[in-house]
Amino acid sequence: MIKVVRGNPTPEELAAALAVVQARAAAVAAAPSGAPREPGAWADPARVAMGRLPAPGPRAWGRTYWPG
Repeated sequence: MIKVVRGNPTPEELAAALAVVQARAAAVAAAPSGAPREPGAWADPARVAMGRLPAPGPRAWGRTYWPG
């Protein structure tokens, strides 16, 4: 059961939200249940080291995740 807690969705908005929920449920039901899933590339720790490292210096900590 789905319940609207806040707001006042139009019938079209509600239908769109239900279509997304139904599509997701169908995709989960169609997936093989016994096979373990492999993590995607986003979970690879080596991906963090792909970019260049910040230059050493007093403000290097601020550029750790956002290299310039």
